Amino acid sequence: MDKLMTAMMGRGEFLRAALLLAGGTLLDLSFPKGRVHAAEMPQARNAGNAMEKERIKIYSVAERGYVTTEKVVKTEKEWRSQLTPEQFRITRKKGTERAFTGKYDKHNEKGVYRCVCCGTDLFRSETKYDSGTGWPSFYAPIARENIRTESDWSLFTKRSEVLCARCDAHLGHVFEDGPKPTGLRYCMNSAALTFAKVEMEGR
Repeated sequence: MDKLMTAMMGRGEFLRAALLLAGGTLLDLSFPKGRVHAAEMPQARNAGNAMEKERIKIYSVAERGYVTTEKVVKTEKEWRSQLTPEQFRITRKKGTERAFTGKYDKHNEKGVYRCVCCGTDLFRSETKYDSGTGWPSFYAPIARENIRTESDWSLFTKRSEVLCARCDAHLGHVFEDGPKPTGLRYCMNSAALTFAKVEMEGR
């Protein structure tokens, strides 16, 4: 067969055809059909998931109990239009306000401190205390579900970053040098918080 093809095509054309056939076979072996299909149709397979927002359980003071709500996800442009430059720098870019400059450092009213980005209830005034650090400090969140923590190595030492569980806003850090009963110090940025005078009965 090879001799017949060589005679009909010429040796040069036969070699080129053979190389093309071999190359096509190798390409077919290099990309299994399943992977090629996945690479060709990522949007079709993930289109449904892209439209579905994650739902989480948090404690609501207004509802006096736990509620299920959607995570808040916005673009950087949307956050910038909603927040002041200082709020944006701290909550969305993980900044820190200067000590003793925040409006809630010496704040003593009774009520609830909420996330400035999405309004999630974060801390009760009853858990606030003067840590002497220059930042508003609390010994416990309003509910464990309302915040989350991540390891932070930004200053070449391990710290626990505190974020809003609903919108992932950077709030501050938590340290293990707080008062009883928890022994924790949630050191927050005032710019990451808002305050509301609300009744705390039922919690």
